[in-house]
Amino acid sequence: MKRLDAANDNELGRQVARTRQVWQPRLGRDLTAEDARQIMQNVTGFFGLLAEWRRAEKLAAANDCAAPTVQEGEVSYDS
Repeated sequence: MKRLDAANDNELGRQVARTRQVWQPRLGRDLTAEDARQIMQNVTGFFGLLAEWRRAEKLAAANDCAAPTVQEGEVSYDS
């Protein structure tokens, strides 16, 4: 039976190889596997942070009682 961590190592190896393939031409130098792993971690962290900010922004807007219920340009027929 194949170990689960071996399958994960295989996938990680493919991701590292793909990261090197994408980033080496842009950086103009050879990347080590460690360089590629750090790039993957940084890009993942960056987009995770953007998603976290977006969620916080949505929660703040949902909890803001003073926020207008009609966006600019919208027509409301509630009156």
